[in-house]
Amino acid sequence: MKDGESFRSWHQTDMETIEAYLARKHREIGLLNDCLKLPRRLACPRSVDEVIEAKFQLAAALRGEHELRDWSATETAWSTSACPTSSLFTFSYDYQRADLSVSGPPFYELKLGCTSEAIYTASGMAAISALLLASAPVLAGGEVLVLPGAYGETLELIERLVPNLRLVTLGLPLSDAFARAGVPRILLLDSCASAGAFEAVLRCDGSALDLLVFDTTCFAGRSGRIRCVLRWAQRCKIPVVMVRSHNKLDSLGAEYRRLGSAVFVGWREQGAAAGGSMVARLVRIPATRSGSWAARRCRRTSPPYVGSEAYWALTKGRVAAILRNGRHAARLFAREFASLSAELHFAHGLYVTHRARRPLDEAGARQAAQTMSHDQREGIFHPPRRQLRVRFRCDRVVSRRVHGSVQRPGRGPGFADGAVE
Repeated sequence: MKDGESFRSWHQTDMETIEAYLARKHREIGLLNDCLKLPRRLACPRSVDEVIEAKFQLAAALRGEHELRDWSATETAWSTSACPTSSLFTFSYDYQRADLSVSGPPFYELKLGCTSEAIYTASGMAAISALLLASAPVLAGGEVLVLPGAYGETLELIERLVPNLRLVTLGLPLSDAFARAGVPRILLLDSCASAGAFEAVLRCDGSALDLLVFDTTCFAGRSGRIRCVLRWAQRCKIPVVMVRSHNKLDSLGAEYRRLGSAVFVGWREQGAAAGGSMVARLVRIPATRSGSWAARRCRRTSPPYVGSEAYWALTKGRVAAILRNGRHAARLFAREFASLSAELHFAHGLYVTHRARRPLDEAGARQAAQTMSHDQREGIFHPPRRQLRVRFRCDRVVSRRVHGSVQRPGRGPGFADGAVE
């Protein structure tokens, strides 16, 4: 590759121009700004750095306003002067928030024929950890089935938090992986699975599964992938819990605070059958209602700018830009770095992974990440300066071969959404 020629040709296909990118970011910043009690006068940003700075500042201002408004809201709810709302989120609780009830805007488009209940948490990992704790007594001695490449922190959580649930990593092809096994079985379907593994699940008969835990974090809330999984689960009559971190794709790239959720989905045709009662039992378990879900912090973590039509339009445009850039990046890496490519086709389409030229241990991976970060700051890592942000995942060492991931949300024309996004 000479003088960044391939990067330039990648850029010149149907990528978003820098002008269009900054105009889109200006609209996102405007939505955040409009949530302030006294909105500021903001000029259109002229660079990605200005976009990031503006979003950080507005998120901090929104948090400050929230604290000033709700300073009298205590753990014992002694004051009625506090405002238990945050835009479309409403909160109701009594002593120490053990009975906290949160009502918020829907992040999914659920079709008729299902019942659902959402429980909000302080983060995505809080949602899945409390779900696992709630499932452990209900499905004692059961198995948690996961696809290759599932999110490492979730696997570590299962191993350490619920040792009475056995972790089983499935191999491809799946064939009869979901057949009855004489013990309760939970399928953990992760949105960061490869496209091939993800699609293989939807071709299987899952009717013997007791529960589907679907981590939707890497899919847009209104993604067709989510609808496909729900149709499959309904056809197989599997109860579903969708867990999600809203800090990734639902926050417009503003680091307001962390927010997670678990949405319990049952099928009306099941009625009081085992699947329907499974969802009801999990929702009723105290762990899903109180401290284990970190629900006490939800009132402070709910972003005030989500849920409106303007929000959905901007989120749709942002995710579309990320996915468009992703397709181009996958083609580029397949052409230029085929020998170093690890996975170019994830189900979510948000990033690709590549291998180091030589096996690295964790210390070596950290050093490589530090070197790449320094090179990027100096503008020497990529031929056209700062066109791609490389996020080297030092925490993921697989068979002593470290995977890096090229994050396609990014900078420059169509380079969607900066380091904080």
